[in-house]
Amino acid sequence: MVRSPRRVVVDPNVLVSGAISTGGASAEIIDLIDAALIVPIVSPALLAELSEVLGREKFRRYLDLESAMAYVVELERLGETWDDPDDVSRVSRDPTDDYLIALAHAAEVDAIVSGDSDLTSLELPDLAVLSPRGLLEAVATGGQDERSGRS
Repeated sequence: MVRSPRRVVVDPNVLVSGAISTGGASAEIIDLIDAALIVPIVSPALLAELSEVLGREKFRRYLDLESAMAYVVELERLGETWDDPDDVSRVSRDPTDDYLIALAHAAEVDAIVSGDSDLTSLELPDLAVLSPRGLLEAVATGGQDERSGRS
């Protein structure tokens, strides 16, 4: 059975983990993006954050700068691009994460995927915030949302 793509905002921390590791949940999410089973919602701010982080010297042991920037370009190509939200309300403990929530609301996505406890600890009534493993489990089970019974 072929599942419909899930539209998600993927926190740059998950994208960085997927870029520098060949194993684990974040790498599996990158594989699902490559296979078009997950459609990442991207914006200029998200791509800029990802580029800035992957551009740091400490990541050269995992991938060279050219490969890092090619990864960002490929993510943009595979993703659905949205403008950065104008209205970014304070929702999380870390205000630098709030643009991800605003982007998710603007794009009306299935979920935000993050390994950041400032996001995963949130209980938003209109938006699921999943860990990378949580997203993989949702995809594997056909996308059933246990809380609401919807896919």
